[in-house]
Amino acid sequence: MISQRIVKHFTSATVLASLVAVSGCAVNPVTGERELSFISEQRELTIGQQQYVPSQQGQGGQFAVDQELTDYVQQVGNRLAAVSDRQLPYEFVVLNNGVPNAWALPGGKIAVNRGLLVELNSEAELAAVLGHEIVHAAARHGAQAMERGMLLQGAMVVGAIAAQGTEYADYAVGGAQLGAQLLTTRYGRDAERESDAYGIRYMAKAGYDPAAAISLQETFVRLSEGRGNANWLDGLFASHPPSQERVRNNRALVAELRAEGISGGELGRERYQQATQFLRDTKPAYDAFDEAEALIAKDRLEEASRKLDTALSMVPDEARFLGLQADILVYQRRYEAAVSQYGRAIAKDPDYFDYYLGRGVAYSRQGQNERATRDLQASIKLLPTALAMTELGDLSLQSNDRAVAKQYYQIAAEAQGSIGARSRAAFMQLDIADNPGQYINVQAFVTAQGRLVARAQNVTAIPVRNVRVEFRALINGQGVSRAAVLPLLNPGQTGDIDSGLNYPAGTAPTAGQVSVQVTGASVD
Repeated sequence: MISQRIVKHFTSATVLASLVAVSGCAVNPVTGERELSFISEQRELTIGQQQYVPSQQGQGGQFAVDQELTDYVQQVGNRLAAVSDRQLPYEFVVLNNGVPNAWALPGGKIAVNRGLLVELNSEAELAAVLGHEIVHAAARHGAQAMERGMLLQGAMVVGAIAAQGTEYADYAVGGAQLGAQLLTTRYGRDAERESDAYGIRYMAKAGYDPAAAISLQETFVRLSEGRGNANWLDGLFASHPPSQERVRNNRALVAELRAEGISGGELGRERYQQATQFLRDTKPAYDAFDEAEALIAKDRLEEASRKLDTALSMVPDEARFLGLQADILVYQRRYEAAVSQYGRAIAKDPDYFDYYLGRGVAYSRQGQNERATRDLQASIKLLPTALAMTELGDLSLQSNDRAVAKQYYQIAAEAQGSIGARSRAAFMQLDIADNPGQYINVQAFVTAQGRLVARAQNVTAIPVRNVRVEFRALINGQGVSRAAVLPLLNPGQTGDIDSGLNYPAGTAPTAGQVSVQVTGASVD
């Protein structure tokens, strides 16, 4: 029998060979260099389109309370995209996230957090950020990262890439895991250098003062050296680390452009200040919101609620504030009040997964299973999460639909943390009963006294009870069968199960005359 390791090696080698066979050399549309390409442009576009909404959801959703700000960022982005070396269906959104960050998915899907916008000083600095992200998309940096993953991990299928080491990974499951991985990818020095260099050229072509890219990087370096703001370290600096080298490179390129006669350009300070006025005016409210989230993590719910009251007094239409208040009510087991508050949040912003997820949990705790199911399913359409899948598994089990419950638990089991662990245990509890032979290894043998015995081993990490084994044997020319039960097998334990059948002295079964099968088992 071929070992699993050999099969895995053979499969990986075969897939890798197939990828190499179907891939080819392509010209990078930005750098003009030839490079090996596994992922087609159509695949890039599809990945970006599929992952854009889940990625936004996992990062706080859109900044819906100020649509004019998103429209403004889209206009600046369009101005840069028009002069880029690769025409893609570029999109630009502002996310309701206080961490200073920006990111790009393959296919030109770009986002910038409100936490970064409030730190910038001019439209030209915004153009430097967006131009940099446009180059990441245009130069296929995200696709290249996936291609490297394929090669390094034995041609891993793109859709199976799992997010590791991020908060997002604790709840994103299914196809959304790919977006989580792409958002946390740290680009190499070459990719960062390319994005800086070509992004500055895009700025100049679009009529912006390229010197803003220098001042922007100088600010980033100063902030990174101070290490005083953990948000910066968790955000832009994690995936786009600043350095004095980048400042020098930017300064040299701007000097080169001036030597070519390209100088000046717009800074757009007044336009930027006007476009971000609401964001700046309401910053204390969002600071209070961020503080409330930190207090909730410390289980200081009453203080967090007061912070949110303050935030809502300044921005009464912000759904995120209402949603977090509803979360607190769930933690306090005030489910009826939570349902009402989630409803207010949904009325103001019906496109954010967390409100449906929270209300679904609240409905479930009230025993309103139909409403809970409807809301939980609405949440996973926006972002499939381990919590929603686990809750839906529990509801399906209450309805005696074991097959559907197993499907939900199996998806949720992909997640990290306690929710994933609970779902794995729930799935295994059901599946051991349905397929006990996959979890209990069993082998028959005959003792020196002629007794037919089965040796069973529990290969799981949990205790298994009532292991039922069926014996079939040919003894003295007659076919006999017998069932026996072992009450308990602890994790990794081996135990013998006596069939009660004996072979006459001096006789023993030949190949094919004995079979043993696990037909039942249970888990507490």
